Amino acid sequence: MTKSYETFALVLKALSDETRLSILDALSCGESCACDLLKTFDFSQPSLSYHMKILTDSGLVVGRKDGQKVHYTINQDAYDEMLAFLVSVGKNSSCCEQ
Repeated sequence: MTKSYETFALVLKALSDETRLSILDALSCGESCACDLLKTFDFSQPSLSYHMKILTDSGLVVGRKDGQKVHYTINQDAYDEMLAFLVSVGKNSSCCEQ
C-alpha cells in the first residue's frame, strides 16, 4: 500500500457525507460537468463547489477544466486503492501471532 493512514482518513471523511456519496454515485456513470450535477441535485453552486473540493482534495475525484466548465470523473486508481486498504484492514494475521 503506497498511501498513508492520513490519506485514507481524508478519503473516509469525504465518504462520510450522504451528499458526497450521491455525487460519487452519479459520477459512477461517467464524466459529468458541474452544471449537469447541479441539475441532478437540489443544492446551490457554492454547495456543489464545497463538496467537489472535498472529493478532489481526497483524491477520489478529478476535475478537468474545459473553458469555463469543469468536468469531474472518479479517480479509479484512488478508488481501487481505498477498496484494497479496506479489504486488508483486519486481515493481517502476521501482526496478531503470539
